[in-house]
Amino acid sequence: MKTIGKILFKILGIAALIYGILFAVFYWDLDGKFLYYIWEPMMIKRFDNMERRDATAMPYSMKENVEADFEA
Repeated sequence: MKTIGKILFKILGIAALIYGILFAVFYWDLDGKFLYYIWEPMMIKRFDNMERRDATAMPYSMKENVEADFEA
């Protein structure tokens, strides 16, 4: 019986620790701060520096025929 009590107490302790961590994260909005201050600047830096073709430099006669999609 003592081992079951120790195991149960250990499980409750782990659950309390996880609850405390989650409470701190949501109370101080740490997930939102992470997204705003860390994740978003990394994504802006990555996607703003991507190579993209200039769609305005392509002559109009070379653009796809979109009208053919609607005829079917």
